[in-house]
Amino acid sequence: MVDSETASPRQEDTTPLPPGWEERTDANGRVFFLCHNTRTTQWHRPTAAAPDVPQRSGSQYDRARANYQARRLLSHEDEPPADGAGETVVQGHQPHDAPFDDPLGPLPAGWQMQKAPSTGRWFFINHNTRKTTWDDPRKHNTQVDELGPLPANWEKRVHEDGRVFFIDHTTKSTQWEDPRINIASVGGEPVPYSRDYKRKYDLFKSHLKKPSNIPNRFELKLSRNSILEDSFRAIMSITNPDLLKARLWIEFKGEVGLDYGGVAREWFFLLSREMFNPYYGLFEYSATDNYTLQINPDSGICNEQHLDYFKFIGRVAGMAVYHGKLLDAFFIRPFYKMMLQKPITLNDMEPVDSEYYNSLIWIKDNDPEDLELMFAVDDESFGQTRTIPLLPNGADLAVTNQNKEQYIKLIIDYRFITRIEKQMNSFKAGFSELIPLNMVTIFDANELELLLGGLTEISVADWKRNSAYRGGYYDNHIVIQWFWKAVLMFDNEMRARLLQFVTGTSRVPMNGFAHLYGSNGPQLFTIEKWGTPAALPRSHTCFNRLDLPPYDSFYTLREKLRTAVENTQGFEGVD
Repeated sequence: MVDSETASPRQEDTTPLPPGWEERTDANGRVFFLCHNTRTTQWHRPTAAAPDVPQRSGSQYDRARANYQARRLLSHEDEPPADGAGETVVQGHQPHDAPFDDPLGPLPAGWQMQKAPSTGRWFFINHNTRKTTWDDPRKHNTQVDELGPLPANWEKRVHEDGRVFFIDHTTKSTQWEDPRINIASVGGEPVPYSRDYKRKYDLFKSHLKKPSNIPNRFELKLSRNSILEDSFRAIMSITNPDLLKARLWIEFKGEVGLDYGGVAREWFFLLSREMFNPYYGLFEYSATDNYTLQINPDSGICNEQHLDYFKFIGRVAGMAVYHGKLLDAFFIRPFYKMMLQKPITLNDMEPVDSEYYNSLIWIKDNDPEDLELMFAVDDESFGQTRTIPLLPNGADLAVTNQNKEQYIKLIIDYRFITRIEKQMNSFKAGFSELIPLNMVTIFDANELELLLGGLTEISVADWKRNSAYRGGYYDNHIVIQWFWKAVLMFDNEMRARLLQFVTGTSRVPMNGFAHLYGSNGPQLFTIEKWGTPAALPRSHTCFNRLDLPPYDSFYTLREKLRTAVENTQGFEGVD
């Protein structure tokens, strides 16, 4: 005879149940017994003399009941009852993916979430392992997300209020800031702060005095569609260059804006794109890339007024330096050396034209007599080749092992100085009308490049470290966390466009975001709480301020921010 305690749940037993008990079968075919008196269940069949079931604590009982019902409902919902038989599935309690606007983002692959009908509590289904859990897998997610893997021994978790924080298991510490912000491939290169440059720049600025006999401001009204021509006529019509040192007041036709610095920065940015566009024939890209610029030696063929335009460009560059603005252009290193009146060496040739550089290195290290070179260079222009002597009668003077050093120097001088000498002199003439050339000689070529153009690679860590918050936002506010996560996910071009949207320029000062300037001097990048979640972000470029609505999810913030940056043009109100 088989003991009832160990009998199979499927074995029939006709013994009557005590009052208040009921026999049921779960979805897996297992028989269990429900006591309506105590609201408890058990696997073994009760008898009339069965002792009272011990009382359980409320929390333990609720947890057990919820776990049980979750298992049962899950099996029912995996295989819905046919023809309406079995328990009714509660509407809205089917397994599903995380909502699009869930602040924690999507669930990992193979996961779904479901709400328990009896308690309303969310549980999570792992279809990979066929298990369920109350723990949200995103709160302990150490998988790779859009920003890549976390550093070794780091873990990402989500606070109960939805904010993400990070645990460093090496130091047993936590922080709000994403540690990946300091990884160069994610957050950008660190800012190469130079104390020498800071001292030089402070000394340089202290010598830039505003003339006393000029108006309070220099007004310039122009059209965006003809910004180069309008700017050229206005600036070159000025006979007293000191007038260009007055406060700039730029107005774009058809736009209402008060220029407290932001519109001027926009003007320098847009004008740079036109002045240095190779389409106009004044500049051309260097031999190594399509980004670094050099003066076009054939600019006179492209534009009969080319020397006037180079003087105009020099004036604009001088205005940018004087007013603390930046140009959206970077030149080959010899260009900056010519401004500083420093000698150009063979090493300066390498980043411009590596093949030509290697040829000259070979000549320097070997006897060139077998090459039968002469002190002349072949120069091709618009399909025609001319032989240019480097010395009087140079076409008849052979290059030997004894005079090759002179030949190399003459080649470098011709390539970078002689054939563009008139254009460079006009540029320097215009620049020196606002900034005496002897004043910039305290800088080296690298520093002069950054003085004119700022930084190219944007460091998100430096950006975040030198930002301020207003209107209820603070460093660890969840919307601010989402904002910096979005910036980290942007590529460098999109970061530059965001920076230009808020500050009026895509360039960063030499010593980083701590040295951003607004209408009243130094002004940090500022994010202010404003508007409703339905609105797009807006900017005040004169104050380096972004008005950011309190969006309810990261994905909404990212898309709204991208839309504002990519589709906004023009000024309205105070900027």
